[in-house]
Amino acid sequence: MRTVSIIIPVKEINDYAREAVRCVRSLYPDSEIMVIPDHNTLEELTGVTVIPSWPEIAPGRKRDLAAHHARGEILAFLDDDAYPGEGWLEEALVHFEQDDIAAVGGPGVTPPSNDRYQRASGWILASFLGSGWCTYRFRPGTRRVVDDFPSMNLLVRKSDFNAVNGFDSGYWPGEDSDFCRKLVNETGRRIIYEPNALVYHHRRRVFRGHLRQQARYGLHRGHFARRFSGNSRHISYAVPALFTLGLVAGPLISFYSQLGMVLYLSVLALYVAGLGATALWVWYHERDFVLTTLVVGGTFMTHVTYGISYIRGMLTKELAH
Repeated sequence: MRTVSIIIPVKEINDYAREAVRCVRSLYPDSEIMVIPDHNTLEELTGVTVIPSWPEIAPGRKRDLAAHHARGEILAFLDDDAYPGEGWLEEALVHFEQDDIAAVGGPGVTPPSNDRYQRASGWILASFLGSGWCTYRFRPGTRRVVDDFPSMNLLVRKSDFNAVNGFDSGYWPGEDSDFCRKLVNETGRRIIYEPNALVYHHRRRVFRGHLRQQARYGLHRGHFARRFSGNSRHISYAVPALFTLGLVAGPLISFYSQLGMVLYLSVLALYVAGLGATALWVWYHERDFVLTTLVVGGTFMTHVTYGISYIRGMLTKELAH
């Protein structure tokens, strides 16, 4: 097996981070494990290299800091609220036998221990209506080549990481999209999605935590779509913004145009049908009326929140790093 350095940026050592470290150590005791908190800690993590990043810096810069000291050929990035499943490294590392592979990403699925409100967030993200073509990021899909993948579960060849100067970004979130854009464009190598290299990723609870997260994602995606060519300009990322604009403009257009009214009502009918199909899908798996209701309402609120934030990002000249 290739040598691997597993890098986990954190604000502070918390229960999720301890869980991640404990799971990694049990599965891969011979791998280098690096944790990068904001400040020094008195807590001892056996078998772990702790590198405080003081002063506080963004997660992308923490990963760069750890990568500078890492000994592994492969850098495996995990979020502090994610932990690997069985076979995580084994399934991912086989792809690095191909010389044209720069990185491998795998899904982050909702842990069974998450509560009802966290699971509702997970179902929103895993549903086709909630995430469109990106559902493979939240539940195992089909192996494929991708040009963008979240750093909650991303393994990168260190030589390619260094070739693009790492993340080199104060953005958060969105630093991983910017990194993947550089990795593909500047190295000419590929990123592979491997469905069996999965991790368990704790969800934000609906509604507040989940919607705040989606607002940040939408803001940065919209800004990147305006500023950078490449992966952030996929039309699918703009769909929630178009949907939100349609909700506002539709009634006005319908007032002046019968065709416009037909189109507006048809889109709404399709959307409601999609919500109904999502509700049936969630009910089949959960048999929980409250959770199903949270998913239906949360899906609509996710689209509007993300859509508004995407538009804001498109109109923002520069985001704070």
